[in-house]
Amino acid sequence: MIDLQIIQDNLPAFLDGARVTILLLLASAAAGLSLSLPLAVARVSANPFLSRPVFLFTYVLRGTPLLVQLFMVYFGLAQFDLVRESSLWPLLREPWFCAWIAFTLNTAAYTTEMLAGALRATPAGEVEAARSLGMTGFDIYTRILIPGAVRRALPQYGNELVMLMHATSIASAVTLVEITRVARDVHANTLLAVEAFGTAALFYLALTLCITGLFRLLERRLLRHLARPAGAS
Repeated sequence: MIDLQIIQDNLPAFLDGARVTILLLLASAAAGLSLSLPLAVARVSANPFLSRPVFLFTYVLRGTPLLVQLFMVYFGLAQFDLVRESSLWPLLREPWFCAWIAFTLNTAAYTTEMLAGALRATPAGEVEAARSLGMTGFDIYTRILIPGAVRRALPQYGNELVMLMHATSIASAVTLVEITRVARDVHANTLLAVEAFGTAALFYLALTLCITGLFRLLERRLLRHLARPAGAS
C-alpha cells in the first residue's frame, strides 16, 4: 500500500523543490536562447572565423555529458587561483550560479544548432524577395530570417525545454535542493521509494504537460499566422 500520509507530509518540500526546478529552468532557458540567436547567425556565416568557433563550441557542449560540464564549472573552476581571486568568485562558489552557467551553455549549444538548421532551411525566394525590396542584410536577418527560423524551430525547441527541465534533476549533485533531491531525502528518511520517487515523477510529468501544452498553443497560433498567405493566394 502507498502511504499517502508520507506524501502529504512532504508535499511542502516537494513544492519548494519544484520552485527551484522552475526557476533554474526559466533562467537557463532565457539566457540560453538569448545566447543562441547571435551564435546561430555566426554558425551559418560564410566567414570561417565566425562559424568555426561556434561549431567547436556546440560540438564540445553536445558531445560531453551535462553532468561532467556541471562538475567542471562547480569543482573545476575552484582550483584556479585566478578564479578564486577574481571579483566573480562570490558568484562562482554558489551552486545555484554554477548550475545556471552549465545549463545555460548546454542548452545554448543545442538551440544554436537548432536555429542554424532552421536558418539554412529558409527558402531562397524569401531572401531574394527581401533583397528586391531594398532590405539591408541586418533587416533581412531581423525581419525575415530569424523570425522565420524561430517559428520553424518551435516544435524542436519545445522538446529541448522538456529535456532541459528533466536535466535539472542533476542539479542535486552540486547540493541544490530541487525535486529529485527532495525525493532522495524522503527516501533516505522513510525507505519508501514509491512514495518518494513516484511523487517526484508526478511533479516532472505535470511540468512536462505544462511545457508541451504551452508550445502547442504557440505552434497553433504561429502556424495559423503562417497559413494566412497560402490561404489568401
